[in-house]
Amino acid sequence: MSAITAPGAAGQAPDISTNAQQRARFRRGNIFVALLGIAALLTFASLVTLLWTTAADGYSRLSWDLLTNMPTASARRVNDAGLSSALWGTIWVIGLTAIIAFPVGTCAAVYLEEYGPKNRFTRLMQINIANLAGVPSIVYGLLGLGIFAEIFALGRSVITGALTMAILILPIIIIASREAIRSVPPSLREAGYGLGATKWQVTWSHVLPSALPGILTGTILALSRAIGESAPLIVAGAVPTLLFRPQGLESTYSALPVQIYDWISRPQKEFHELAAAGIIVLLLVLIVMNSAAIIIRQRFSSKLKG
Repeated sequence: MSAITAPGAAGQAPDISTNAQQRARFRRGNIFVALLGIAALLTFASLVTLLWTTAADGYSRLSWDLLTNMPTASARRVNDAGLSSALWGTIWVIGLTAIIAFPVGTCAAVYLEEYGPKNRFTRLMQINIANLAGVPSIVYGLLGLGIFAEIFALGRSVITGALTMAILILPIIIIASREAIRSVPPSLREAGYGLGATKWQVTWSHVLPSALPGILTGTILALSRAIGESAPLIVAGAVPTLLFRPQGLESTYSALPVQIYDWISRPQKEFHELAAAGIIVLLLVLIVMNSAAIIIRQRFSSKLKG
C-alpha cells in the first residue's frame, strides 16, 4: 500500500505566500545594496572631482620655492609667495601636540582598562570621553584661547596652539588606545601572572607591547585630523601671512590650514592657485603620516609575531 502523505509533510506543495514573502525580502535587500553602491559611487566621484580640480588649479604653482619662500598678502608679489612659515609652524604645533597627547592619552587608556575600578565614576569618565570626541573643533579653539592664552597667560603662541590641539585629539587617542589594549588576549595576562609577575610588570612588558601597533596607529590618525584643522588654530591665535618662522614655544606661528584659508578668501585667481597648491602639500603630508601609521603597525606586528 502506498503511504498517505500527511498535511505539511515532505512532498507537499510549498506555501505560495511564504515564497512571495521571501521574494519580497530579496527584492528589498537588492534595492538596499544598489542604493549603497550608488552612494559609494557618488562619494567616490565627488572625491575624484575635488582632487582633480585642486590638482589642476595648483599644479602650476608646485615648486621648491613654494616650500622655501614666505607667504604674502600683496597681489603684486603673489608669484614669489610660499608656505615656509606655515609649514614650519605646522611642524612645531603637530610635533608638540604628539609629545603632549601621546603619553597622556596612553596613560589614561591604561588606567581605564587595567586599573580603573568598574564603578559609576569610571563609567561617567568613559561617557564623557566618548562625547568629547564629537565636540566641534572650534569649541576646543575657544577653550584654548580662554584657558591657555588668557588664564595661563601663554598668549597666542606655539605652545597655546599645541595644547589646544592636544586636547582636541586626546579623546580619539584614548578611545583608540583602549580598543588596542582591550584586544590583547587575556591569556597573555594570565601567563604573566602565572610566572609571578605583578600587574604593572604584566602591563608594561606584555600588554603595552602587544597593543602598541594599535595605539600608534590611532595616535597618527588623530594627528592627521589635527593637522588639517583650521578653526581651533584661528581662534587660538594662529596668524596668516606670517613673514618669519617660529623660533620657540612662545613664538607667534602660522599653520598650513590657516594660510590656505587666508589665500582662498582673497578674490584674486593667483591666490586661489596658491591655495590649491597648499592643499596639495597638505594632502601629501597627510599621505606620508598615514603611510607611516601603516608601516609602524606592520613593523611592530611582525616583531610581535616573530
